[in-house]
Amino acid sequence: MITKTKQNNWTYILKGAIVIFIYFFFSYFQALPFALLNINTNELPTIIKVIYTLSVELLMMMIIYYIFEKEYKSAFQDIKKNHQKYFNQNLKYYIIGLITMMASNIFINILGGGLSTNETAIRTEFTSLPIYTFISAVILAPLLEESVFRLGFRAIFKNDFLFITISSLIFGGLHLITNPLNELFPLYLLSYCSCGIAFSYMLKKTNNILVSTFFHFMHNGLILALQTFLFIFS
Repeated sequence: MITKTKQNNWTYILKGAIVIFIYFFFSYFQALPFALLNINTNELPTIIKVIYTLSVELLMMMIIYYIFEKEYKSAFQDIKKNHQKYFNQNLKYYIIGLITMMASNIFINILGGGLSTNETAIRTEFTSLPIYTFISAVILAPLLEESVFRLGFRAIFKNDFLFITISSLIFGGLHLITNPLNELFPLYLLSYCSCGIAFSYMLKKTNNILVSTFFHFMHNGLILALQTFLFIFS
């Protein structure tokens, strides 16, 4: 839980900036050790690449948790007492975000757009590496993304509108970084931003990062469960 005062404001801004930097550095330079050792990652066994990727994600989460340890411990204590209240109060925000996402996807399909590049990659990955996809998408991704895009950005932006808007746009935009820019891009962006807006609003309302993290767990789990169903019965 973040409680800014005049005395600790710059401390929180620094912590948020460091967390965001760590996330982007590890995400975009995780193959650097292989490059320095002149190892071609395309020739590595899949299991080695999976173990390495999971290890990097776990290392990121451990560092971020250390930086925000006080906030996470406070959030754990708070959610023990208020978990039922938080769930009841915030379920409607998740449902609104989910409906907006689904409506955006329906319009994308009507207008002739297909799956986003990110979604296609996840589905392909799931068919060949289901256990890894579950661990990465349902467990580690929500932990990392909520810690960075919600807790990290909240530490920097005290203004509610700026926090919700900027964190959600960057969160959604990064899921579309390999998507072509065309007339349907705003719909794709809305699809990915809708739940991000809901998660950001949850943090604004509760000041507890575990609330949005739980709903992010639930969201990714439901999406993966649906993909499993379609994969089995298609």
